[in-house]
Amino acid sequence: MSLALFRHTWRSQRIRLTLVCSALAVWGFMLPLVYARYGSQLRSLLDTGLLPEELMRFGGGDVFSLPGAMALSLIHPIAIILTSMFAVGFPAISVAGERQRGTLEVVLARPLSRRALYGTLAAAAVSFIGLAIAALLVGNVLGSAYAGVLGDVALERLPSLWLNAVLLFTSFAFISLAASVSVDRLPPALGVGIGLVVVMYFFDVLGSLWPDAAWLQPYSLFHYLQAREILVGATHWRDLAVLAGVVTLAAAWALVVFPRRDIAAPS
Repeated sequence: MSLALFRHTWRSQRIRLTLVCSALAVWGFMLPLVYARYGSQLRSLLDTGLLPEELMRFGGGDVFSLPGAMALSLIHPIAIILTSMFAVGFPAISVAGERQRGTLEVVLARPLSRRALYGTLAAAAVSFIGLAIAALLVGNVLGSAYAGVLGDVALERLPSLWLNAVLLFTSFAFISLAASVSVDRLPPALGVGIGLVVVMYFFDVLGSLWPDAAWLQPYSLFHYLQAREILVGATHWRDLAVLAGVVTLAAAWALVVFPRRDIAAPS
């Protein structure tokens, strides 16, 4: 890992990171307010049986409990799109984008090995994701305090939730980075990351809303973030192990493929 490159990467991404973290904090702030204002009414509607419970639990989140609202803030498309800027966009651009522009050779011409370059970019991606998830959870806490419902959630469970969420998006980041070091153009690298997120999100949401499609959920990495259950006291070590395994396999692929690739001049 190169500390100089790591610092340069942070400097180059600081404005984007600030904007994404601010947007996630605002988004996280809003969901507890929705729960405080409408949670009891929606719970009463659910208890009447007029609506199927599956429709009220979108992807494992809901708005009639504070843990459910915080879970919803993590797995809602808004949060996924914002976090994917660093879980998909940054890893894809960092190598394949440089390769397409013809500037990757300049980076590697310095006393920097390909494995060191990969390790630096991977560490930067994890740090960006960790900060983004932390900003969202801070927004959750501030929104809960503002709405006067902070006592409805166990704050000591937040580190476990943060770790699980960071592992989820890190798995996407490492897959995107593995794709980025394996191709010569940006579109295929972006396509792998974006396509994977979209398909797996579809599998998870469809399985949560339609019981007959529940068999699809284990094939989605989103299934291995049970945010509401974590906040009510459950720790799913298997979920952490699955996500860590995906990260390890993606890293192993990249560390084998990238050093052996021939990087010719772009055509």
